[in-house]
This record gives sequence, structure tokens and C-alpha cells, in this order.
Amino acid sequence: MARFDEVKDLILSLEGDFDKFYNKGNQAAGTRVRKGMQDLKTLAQDIRSEVQNKKNTTEE
Repeated sequence: MARFDEVKDLILSLEGDFDKFYNKGNQAAGTRVRKGMQDLKTLAQDIRSEVQNKKNTTEE
């Protein structure tokens, strides 16, 4: 569950920047949102690979 907590923490850390970008038009916040979403994509891919590996090793 630690990996799930990492995902939640990352998303929650971006909440303020989402608000600043979408509601206040702060362009710098948009850059931070894009970076955060890229980090989320990387984290999700890492977790996906980890789950796949664990699934494959337990099926043998």
C-alpha cells in the first residue's frame, strides 16, 4: 500500500497548482502541473511493472 500512498500524495501535492492554473490563470502553475503529471505517469508505469513482475513470479 506504500506505492498507493505515493500516488495519493503526489496528486494531493498538485491540488494547489491545479487551482492556480485553472482558476487563476497562473502559467507557472501550469508548468508545475505538467511536471507533476509526468511524474505521476512515471510512477504509475513503475507500479505497473512492479505488479506485473510480482504477478509473474507468484504464478510459477
